Formats: sequence, C-alpha cells, structure tokens
Amino acid sequence: MVTPFKKQRELFPTLSNTIHLSSCSQSAISLPVKDAISSYLQSWTENGMDWNGWMDEVQHAKNEFARLINAAPEEIAVLSSVSDAASAFAGALSFSTERNKVVTTDIDFPCVGHVWLSHKRRNAQVNFIPPEEDHSISFQAYEQAIDSKTLVTSIPHVSYYNGYKQDLKLLSQLAHSHGSYLFVDAYQSAGSVSIDVKDSDVDVLVAGAQKFLLGVPGIAFMYVKKELANQLEPLTTGWFGRQNPFAFTNQILDYADVTRRFDTGTPPMINAYAARAGISLLNQIGIKPIEEYLNHLSGVCIETAQKHQLEIASPLDIERKGSNTAIRVKHASYLEQHLKSQRIIVAARNDVLRIAPHFYNTEDEIVKTVEAIAHALITK
Repeated sequence: MVTPFKKQRELFPTLSNTIHLSSCSQSAISLPVKDAISSYLQSWTENGMDWNGWMDEVQHAKNEFARLINAAPEEIAVLSSVSDAASAFAGALSFSTERNKVVTTDIDFPCVGHVWLSHKRRNAQVNFIPPEEDHSISFQAYEQAIDSKTLVTSIPHVSYYNGYKQDLKLLSQLAHSHGSYLFVDAYQSAGSVSIDVKDSDVDVLVAGAQKFLLGVPGIAFMYVKKELANQLEPLTTGWFGRQNPFAFTNQILDYADVTRRFDTGTPPMINAYAARAGISLLNQIGIKPIEEYLNHLSGVCIETAQKHQLEIASPLDIERKGSNTAIRVKHASYLEQHLKSQRIIVAARNDVLRIAPHFYNTEDEIVKTVEAIAHALITK
C-alpha cells in the first residue's frame, strides 16, 4: 500500500534522513508547527507582549481540539499536563459520602494512579484492576469492580505500554449504569484514533499535545461535559478560571462558565501556538483516514515481527490496538539508543520497544525498523 499522505509527509523535514516511529512519546516536528513557534517568537520580538493575540491563539487551540473530539469549544480547558488535568478534576470531586470509590487500572500511566491515591486523605477509596496476562483489562473485570459506591471510573483509551485499546462507549454505558463518571486518559489515542465524546458519552477526557497531536510538551487539553462542568468547583484554580480574568478581583472566587473554570494560571502561550498548528493539520486531513492507515501499518508491523520471530506484547487483533506495536526485548533502553545511532527513533518502556507510526510514516520504514531490531537482537 502506497502511503496516501505523501504530500503531507513533505511537511516533516526530519523524515528525509530519519525514521521517526516514536509518536507514542514525541511525534516528528512539522513545518506548520515550526512556523507557529516562529510566529510566537516574532510577536514577542515585535510587540514585547500581546495578551489579546496570545489568548486568541489559546482559544484557537481549544477550538481545534474540540473539533477533533466532537466537543463544543466551551467544554475545553487548557492545562500544562495530563497530571494537572487529572488533579484538577479529582480535586473538584467530593469523597465525603458513601459514593467515594475510584476504579482505575494497572495499565494506566502511573501519574493517573498517583493522582487518585493522593485523594485517599480526602476519603477516596482507590481500587486498581490488575491486567490480564496480555496487559489488557476484560469487560468482565470492570463489571466486577464498578458498583453503586463508584464515584469515578478512570481508564486509558489506549495503553502507553502496548497499545491495547478500550471501547469508550461500552465502558461509558457500564459506568453510567452504576452512577459513575467516566474519566478517560486519551494521551495515547488523540490524533491517531477516532474519538467522539458525544457518541461515546464520556464525562471527562484529557490529552497532551506532544504525542499524536503533533505538538510539544507543556500543554494539555481537558474536556468536561458541559452538564457536569457547571456542577463542579475545582480546588486547583487560577486567574483564567474566573468569569473575567482581567477584572483583577482578589476577593471574588467566581468560577467561569462551563469547562473554562478548570483553566488555572497564565496558559503556556508558545505551546498553544504549536498545539493549534499540529491539531489543525490533523483536522485538515481527518482522523478517520489516519486511523485506517495506521491500522494498515499495524498489520505490516505485526506481520514483519512475526516473520522474524519477535515477541509481540501488543494485541494481534488490529481492532484491539492503537498505533503502538510493542516488541518485547531485553535491555530495551540500550536497544533504543542503538537504533537511534542508526537514525531510527523508537521508544522504550520497561521491557518493550514501542513502534508507533503516524500518518507520515511508510510501510518501508516499518519493515526496516523491525528488521533492524531483529538484527540487533541476533548480533548484540
């Protein structure tokens, strides 16, 4: 299959001499993102400061993320990381009644579990669902864990470790049937997997910009369903969470309408410029064709790895995984550096090397990378 995104690939100059397959950690840099960063620097140079222009750009970034997940722009807040977003939501909840249980999993990225554990001092009862042998969580395990005391069910859409993908709509229905909110960490899926927060009816969804959203670290987006947002008063707050940030009223804690109440201090302006450019490019292409192509590349990766008798830690069923295909190896971090010396960028985590393409990658790059891993394991 010839890449359907040959023209868009030209926007990523690093691909001319590097195989970049680490979108589960950091995507390749694009010309639109570089231009957006330069635009901020030019504004800084020429204007010194431009609050109106900066805040317009933050709003544009929110608009693009809202479009990506089929949300309304007023349902999006900007924070600095998924940890911050999870903490903001957790801090807005009350654990003072019998409904004080948090159901989360051992396949979440650790920071999410850390957030929930930090609220045990506020009477949160945190339950971790252990993974199956293949690092997945069965629906039956959720059925056994979620009950009438569950306040929030916290899940990753796609696992950072091996790309295991969960059915948001199915889990939302289950959580809601017990009166639980559904909190979704979409850091490993947003930008590569189709997300419709209205159709799946999730309550809260968070994602950072540096992975499949084509941006940089230091900015994250938080969706909170409008029906829920106005019921919550975050403990973590700041001047941009006010009705009018520029009113400068010290003694009035007036929460902004809808999800903007979860905004905190001065937004990461330059990061917002980059995020807006990256997500805008994704929206121009469309997530559905990107997802279809990445499913194809997953098939190529699995087939090639099996051909070389490599141990695959990811689901073999394409429908059950995101872009990331994890190859189990010894000394994963060493092999990551070894491949980098050959200008092949993959991402190690624990005992796996993660091959995580984006739409700009090709079949040939996948095959060369898997062959390089196989060769390294034979010759090291």
